[in-house]
Formats: sequence, structure tokens, C-alpha cells
Amino acid sequence: MNIDLKSKDKSLFRSFILIGLLIVIVSCQTQPVKLAVADPVKLQLEELDIAQIQQGYRDGRYTVKAIVQAYLDRISMIDKSGPGLNALISINPDAIQIAEALDRELKAGNSRGPMHGIPIILKDNIDTHDKMPTTAGSRALKNSFPLKDSFLAQRLREAGAVILGKANLSEWANFRGQLSTSGWSGAGGQTKNPYDLSRNPCGSSSGSAVAVAANLTMVAIGTETNGSIVCPAQTNGIVGIKPTVGLVSRSGVIPISATQDTPGPMGKTVRDAAICLGALVGVDPADERTLASKGQFYADYSKFLNKEGLKGKRIGMDKSGLGINYKVDTLFRKAVAFLRQQGATVIEIGAIDDKKVENYSFEIMLYEFKDGLNSYFKSLGPDASIKSVEELIAFNKTDSVELKYFNQRYLELAQQKGTLSSEDYHKLLSKLMKGSREEGMDRVMNSNDLDAIIAPTGGPAWKTDPTNGDYDQIGTSSAAAQAGYPSITVPMGFVDELPVGISFFGRAWSEPILIEIAYGYENGTKFRRAPKFLK
Repeated sequence: MNIDLKSKDKSLFRSFILIGLLIVIVSCQTQPVKLAVADPVKLQLEELDIAQIQQGYRDGRYTVKAIVQAYLDRISMIDKSGPGLNALISINPDAIQIAEALDRELKAGNSRGPMHGIPIILKDNIDTHDKMPTTAGSRALKNSFPLKDSFLAQRLREAGAVILGKANLSEWANFRGQLSTSGWSGAGGQTKNPYDLSRNPCGSSSGSAVAVAANLTMVAIGTETNGSIVCPAQTNGIVGIKPTVGLVSRSGVIPISATQDTPGPMGKTVRDAAICLGALVGVDPADERTLASKGQFYADYSKFLNKEGLKGKRIGMDKSGLGINYKVDTLFRKAVAFLRQQGATVIEIGAIDDKKVENYSFEIMLYEFKDGLNSYFKSLGPDASIKSVEELIAFNKTDSVELKYFNQRYLELAQQKGTLSSEDYHKLLSKLMKGSREEGMDRVMNSNDLDAIIAPTGGPAWKTDPTNGDYDQIGTSSAAAQAGYPSITVPMGFVDELPVGISFFGRAWSEPILIEIAYGYENGTKFRRAPKFLK
């Protein structure tokens, strides 16, 4: 329609149009947007923690189905499209049905505890007996369906957790070959850091950390041999607990080292990680190392969350990670000052162990990698696609993707090793235990009467580079990892837009005191913030 207006009328008409637009703009700014019932859940995922979800279930504001669907929708929007984080290898097709069953339990007045209806993602080297394969990131296992749940998956199901899916990882937990890139696997491709998509998420529990950081799940499970929980946790701005070896069962977890391997929880807060830890622990006859945990574990670690947890604590400062990145050093010095302000005594300590310990650890891992993988393949039954390390090496040589970016040197070295009954293996194991414990962590902690040791967990994320592999500069996980002792990493601040963390580690079975200290630090600093998916 063509409107013919005189000059004065045109001016008046334009004024009416401008006033109308202003009214619309103001209205949009001041009036709440009407949302469907499920939408508030989607919008609040970044703010929710386990306690808030449980309160929502009790109040009737949330259902397990609505929460699970909201996370699945977010995975679709952020992981599979949008930023394309690529944190997950597979999604559980039964997640909604499981959620509906848990809702029926709540409606009947039955709750299984704090993990009831809590979404969780497992690293894809943890067996689940369902419609999801367990691949370790390898194309050799892309159709491998374990014959039963891992012990920890069973524990989580019993606690009422909803397994949303399996997380991508550094293939074979980053112990396949030289010049590897963390977060890359043949089966899953490259996982991206949500704080800067061009940067690396660290590993090997890459997808687990990214999924928590980007609010694709409430909590996740990673595994660590040396750094594989704490490094991706700190690089993605979350909390990671690496338990004492034996506190959480490894049966049904694709292994590297029986001496150093352990699963552990990853969450946005110390509280969430502590709650999840309580659901994982327990003696498992299939994992002899858990026998030593009897009388040492707690079903509820949240009782150790103490805001005043730093008062009176003696903490040793490990300086091995300092002098490499002055920006990290600055944040760490501020952390030390805060600990002292809160009543902790912080003292400098010398080297924790001899450099030879690193060599003992590596050789032991080669022995145990071969033995553990061969045993794991056997557990998959006679129809397993891969039945030995030898067959795995042969598969990788013929596959079009597996050796595209880096080799399989560690698999080949492991294949050359003898059995665990060999004299050389036992000599190495004895040297490792003495060097990392008696002459390492125990010596330092006992001689200084320490409750914990602190160190910067790592540096800011590096640019992902499949040609040259990883080039992270700072790593302080080895002392606790080689001794099989616990460590917790908590956000310590940011270098530009990239998070870094501080580690608290200590004696065997000292999770309660480490949780107390880590919570005291977190409660007074609160550095965690959601990622922005920068490019």
C-alpha cells in the first residue's frame, strides 16, 4: 500500500513510528519473557549444583526427566553443533527411560541419596553394560560392548545417577605413542577447550573435564595414571579429585598401570566432587588394591566440607612448578598469601623425590600396560575384536586414521616386556615404592609435620597442534601419582581468559583433610566461572 503524506504529516508520522519503537524496546527490556515449563531448567544449568537439583526434586520444581532432557538438549546445541566441543563419543539412548524410572521412585517417596537423578558422564575407558561401546578412543574397539558394568558404573547406578554418555579422551589414556595430542582419539576426534576453542583441553580425561566445564553434565568421572584428572580439570576451570590408588575400584576400567591407575570425580565445585566420590568408593573383590581401603573410605565426604578448613593447617609449598611462567607464579603467590590469611602455616620444602623415580615409573607402566591390556581384552569374551596387544599394534598399522598424527611407540615397547613375575619388574616396583613413598612423599610430609603439599597444577592451555603434539610447560602431578597418593585441584584464577589451578596433595587415604583444605580455599576465593567459547 502506498501512503501519500504532506511534509508536516510525514514528520508527525515519523515521530509516531519512533515512539512506537521506543515503547517496544522498553517493553522488551522490562517485561519477563514467557517460557515453557522446561525452559527455566535449560537456562539455569550453569547455576545448578547437586544440592540445588536435589532441592528442586523435593520441591517438585524439577523432575529427573526434565533435568536429563535439558542436559541432552544442551549437548546437542553445544557439543554436537554450535562451538562443537566434541567432548562426548556416545550418548546413552536409554537416559530418558532411566530418568523416568527414577522419577517414579521419587514419586513413591523413595530417594537413593544425593546422587539420585544426577546426570553424569563417564570417560570412555570405563565399562558400561548397555547400548554404548567402551572404546578407549580407539577405532579398534568402536564396536566393543563389555559383558558387564565396571564396579564404579554399577555403584553409580545403585546410587541413582543417570549416565548420560561416554566422554572422549586422549586415546588409550595418552599412553600409545610419541608426540600425541591430548584430547584426540581415532574414535572421537579432537576435543576442544571451551574457554578458547583453539586451545587444548589437556588429558587424558579431556572430554570428562570439558563436559563439566561447559555444563553438559553435572559431574563426570575421569581416570588418572599421572596427571590425567588434575591437568584437564585445571585447564578447564573445574575441580578434580585423584584418589588414593585403591579407594575406587579399577575393575572394568581399561588399564595402563595397576600401580598408579585410579578413577576419580570431576565437578564444578569441591562439594559436587566430594558427593560423587562417596558414591564411588567401596571394597571390590575383583580389585585387590581396594582391600586396603576397608575402614579408610566414607560414604559421605561432604561432612568434611569446612569453611574454616585452613585454620591451623601446616602446608608445604612445592616449588618445582615455579619459575616457568611468571603469570602462574603471580597467581600462586596470591594463593599462598590467602592460605596464610586464613590461618594456615605455609613453608617451603625441598625436592619431593629423586628424578630416577620417573624412570622407574615409566618402565613399570610398560610392564603393566601389556599385562593389563591383555587381561582386559580377555574379559571381553571370545568374540572380542582385539584379543591382545600384538593384535592391537597390527590393527593400528592397517587403519587409515590411527597413526595419522602420532605413532604407537609405547604399545610397541610394552609388547617387548616380560611378565609381571619377572625379577626386573619386581626390582623396579620396589625402587618406585621406596623412592616415591618412604624417601619421597612420606619423608617430606613427616619431616615437616605437614597436612598437605601445594603446587600450581599446571599452566594455561596451549594451542592444539597435531603436528608437534602437546607442549604444556608445567606439571606437578608426578609425586602424588607415582606414590599412589591423593591430590585435588581447584581453580586458582585466570591467565587472560584461560583458567589455571592449584593442587593439594598428601598422604595415602588423606582425602578427608584434603577436601577440608580445598573447600576452605575454594570457599574464600571462588574463581570458577563458566567458559565463553572464544575462538
